[in-house]
Amino acid sequence: MREDIPFSEQIKAQALDLGFMSCGISEATFLEKEAPILENWLNNNYNGKMAYMANHFDKRLDPRLLVDDAKSVISVMLNYYPEKDLFADAPLKISKYAYGQDYHSVIKEKLGRLLEFIVENSEEEINARVFTDSAPVLDKAWAERSGLGWQGKNGMLISKQKGSFFFVGEIILDKVLTYDQASTANHCGTCTKCIDACPTDAIKSANVIDGSKCISYLTIELKDEVIPNAFKDKMEGWFFGCDICQDVCPWNRFSTPANSSDFVPHPDLSNTEWTELTEDIFREIFRHSAVKRTKFKGLKRNIGFVNTI
Repeated sequence: MREDIPFSEQIKAQALDLGFMSCGISEATFLEKEAPILENWLNNNYNGKMAYMANHFDKRLDPRLLVDDAKSVISVMLNYYPEKDLFADAPLKISKYAYGQDYHSVIKEKLGRLLEFIVENSEEEINARVFTDSAPVLDKAWAERSGLGWQGKNGMLISKQKGSFFFVGEIILDKVLTYDQASTANHCGTCTKCIDACPTDAIKSANVIDGSKCISYLTIELKDEVIPNAFKDKMEGWFFGCDICQDVCPWNRFSTPANSSDFVPHPDLSNTEWTELTEDIFREIFRHSAVKRTKFKGLKRNIGFVNTI
């Protein structure tokens, strides 16, 4: 370990070497500001049928309940913006985040390597866990506290330099580090492009999202046999996820293509006839993709519902 460079800075440098686009550190404390926001969101049933969002309420707000004696939260961002929008002019569309490999496994592997670096170079034993959108952690709140960006009116974390097409993950650990200044400025201003563009009116107001109306929820999280007819002709062709609110965001003019082979699209992704999708083709294209979460039956449901040709 370089004695002339603070350990927190070494951690950030290692994160960049591993391929993360940004890294910030915040103190592991109770999320006091977020507590009433989360409570109101749940009370309004904006979680739809995502019952798990109401579980572990206290753990979502206090990382010390996830890692004993937690002191720090290391937040990272991983770019997934593609070289080309494969579905820009297509009648049926898949969200850009699902073009390549499942981000859960990609981030988990990189965070695991970052934690190995921390453990190997720390003078004391470390108790820590890595998180990749698979546990009760408010990822965007911690990234905001770590100075990586602000939460826009569409609920996405936005960076002035990098836009919003990135994943967020974190390491919670019982080691005191040097903390970054939290992002306090909101640079959305009077812009309402994301609110105006949402075809299902899922964005109720600035940073208040009715998840039960979001196209991503309807095509991924909702496991019902059918999608409610109220959304017929409002999906704009999106059959897995949705990028509308990000595509119209002015800050995404600063998005640059990811330099990772992990998110290179499957070669057949842009030339598949989705209305004729078979289970074999589904397994081949989405073997390592987040799309497999819907299973073949779920994806066929989505395609049938949004297809207006």
